[in-house]
Amino acid sequence: MEEAARKVVVAALQFACSDSVSENVDTAERLVRIAHKKGANIILIQELFEGYYFCQAQRADYFRRAKPYKGHPTIIRMQQLAKELGVVIPVSFFEEANNAHYNSIAIIDADGTDLGLYRKSHIPDGPGYQEKFYFNPGDTGFKVFTTKFAKIGVAICWDQWFPEAARAMALQGAEILLYPTAIGSEPQDEGLDSREHWKRVMQGHAGANLVPLVASNRIGKETIKTEHGDSTISFYGNSFIAGPTGELVALANDKDEEVLVAEFDLDYIKTQRHSWGIFRDRRPDLYKLLLTLDGTK
Repeated sequence: MEEAARKVVVAALQFACSDSVSENVDTAERLVRIAHKKGANIILIQELFEGYYFCQAQRADYFRRAKPYKGHPTIIRMQQLAKELGVVIPVSFFEEANNAHYNSIAIIDADGTDLGLYRKSHIPDGPGYQEKFYFNPGDTGFKVFTTKFAKIGVAICWDQWFPEAARAMALQGAEILLYPTAIGSEPQDEGLDSREHWKRVMQGHAGANLVPLVASNRIGKETIKTEHGDSTISFYGNSFIAGPTGELVALANDKDEEVLVAEFDLDYIKTQRHSWGIFRDRRPDLYKLLLTLDGTK
């Protein structure tokens, strides 16, 4: 006897941030409610959505933006919202843990339960994206969270460029991959536009692992005062949802607030994934070079 299909609706939010925590959290809640009305079960908000992307500058005063994980007011508010609507909400935030700091995300289940924390593993350091000044490398490892609707793997922004991270989550049973993001122009090179590269890399993760993937990015122009003068990034949005062969199912533009939604049949995709043979035919015994930096034994 055939069982009923196990379908889930995912959503990606996209909006411009001000530098007011209350305004941004209000915007996030408003869009979560819109996503819920569209039928979404799992709703992804963009990276560090409480304010401007402050990593354009190395400023000591910006450490005051960090808060401890436990008792974090935005996480608590999103727990209440998740419970009210019956939806899953990963919540990105700047974490203070004693003298350490992390770019972190708390996974809130549909009953408001906090399922745990992931800390960003890959920390970028380049013009406009000087995250190493603020964040310790994450120490949680790649994790999969069992929510009411699906097993989800959640990683953060720069993590999305590393196929090892996506595969690690898929090996642990992730049925959907989610990547909250803050990416846009490159202050040192106005002609460099990474949006298509950015999308294709994650579409490849979806296709290589035969799982849907959700990416949420911000929009808008943000200017931060740095030690060398003003630095400006124009965030290019292009939030998207990809299907299990890497196909684009929903795509936002680079300037408008958006709530993208898509439905997936997880049991059907599971059958696809198993029958394609990529996990059957893996050879972990041959992959030891992946544990090195320079490719030598």
